[in-house]
Parts: sequence; structure tokens; C-alpha cells
Amino acid sequence: MSKALRILIIDDEPQIRRFLDIGLRAEGYEVVLAATAAEGLMLTATVAPDVVILDLGLPDQDGQQVLVQLRTWSEIPVLVLSVRDGERDKVRALDAGANDYVTKPFSIQELMARLRALLRHRGQDEQPPIYDDGRLRVDMALREVTVDRQAISLSRKEFAVLGMLVRHRGRVVTQQQLLRDIWGPSHVEDTHYLRILLARLRQKLGDDATTPRWLKTEPGVGYRLVDGERTLG
Repeated sequence: MSKALRILIIDDEPQIRRFLDIGLRAEGYEVVLAATAAEGLMLTATVAPDVVILDLGLPDQDGQQVLVQLRTWSEIPVLVLSVRDGERDKVRALDAGANDYVTKPFSIQELMARLRALLRHRGQDEQPPIYDDGRLRVDMALREVTVDRQAISLSRKEFAVLGMLVRHRGRVVTQQQLLRDIWGPSHVEDTHYLRILLARLRQKLGDDATTPRWLKTEPGVGYRLVDGERTLG
């Protein structure tokens, strides 16, 4: 019998902890609960969770600082769950090392889908050289892309953006991350570069921005490769 995956919830709202505890246990996960930043960081170090669900509004320390501290010693996947729905907060959390961001109030179905994506792709910082979901195939070593076995010609930057999304598939990659890594630090505000490039990339892949199969926009924040899954409405 396989060991149950362990989820650490760091949230100061008792009703949220109880709700998630019941929902996650019903899905077969082991759940550990923390109500403060200090308790959450201690449990992250001692119980070795597979994923952390982190609230930003903690009583003893802001969740953004928890992320910064955590990323100095751990690459554990972190899903931020917060009432803060502003683009600035989302970008800050993702740049600080969060793997995904869900705003309250939230759908439990959406949360479970995001959680499954993180668990499916944990430990994939060292990606295999070939991504293949049955339709889209990206050979990172040969720099070849095919859709339904038809070769797709991409520019150097188009391939770089697609490759970065593939390496972090299931997670949000912020606009600033893409611009900094591909265009350089002096272009982190040039978001129109990305909009133009993503439009071309979608056209070449045959992907529809309104109902994306692969390239989903997180408005004002960044982009996500949804791994050939149906996107959440």
C-alpha cells in the first residue's frame, strides 16, 4: 500500500483549516495543520510535507515573508491560498517562490485540481528532455516541436518561452520571470513583448486563447502550461 501524500496547511482561520482538513482527508491525503507562520515553518522542517498550502494573512508574520524564508532552504511546492486578489500580491508571491496562487473564496474542485498538478510535477526541476502529452511534443535537446506529429517552426524566443512553460508545467510563470530570463533584466516591464509572442505561439500551436488547451493566461500575472488538461472555468 502506497504512503499517503502529506499536505501542510498554514492558515489562521479555523473554519478554513477544518474545511480543507475534511476535504483533503476525503481525497486520501494526510493533513497537518498550523495556525501561525512560526508553527508552519517548524512543521515544514520536521514533518516533511509533500505540499504546503499557505495563507498570506498570518497573525505573527506575513505569508510573503514565510515564502522568502522557506525558499532559503527548501524547494517544496507551495500553493498560496489568500483573500488578497490583487495582481501585485499574486506577482510578489509567485516571484518569492510560490508555485501557484488561489484566491478566497475558492472552489474546492479548483483547489484540488491545482493541488494535483503540483503533486504530479513535484521534483521536476530536472526535466526529462522530451515532453509529450499525446498531441504536443517538445524535444528540449533537439529544440523540436510537433503538434499531432506535424513539425512546428518556432523562433528562438518562441521556443525559449514554450520551453520555460514546459519545464514549469502546471505552475504559473510570471511575466517578469519570462521577461527577465529570456529578454534580460532591462526588459522586465516590456509586457507587450510577451503578449505579441504568446499570440504568435498560440497561432502556431493551434491553441485558442479563450479556451486554451496548453497556454493559459493568468491575467496580469503570467502564464501556465496546463499540460493538455481542460482548463478550469
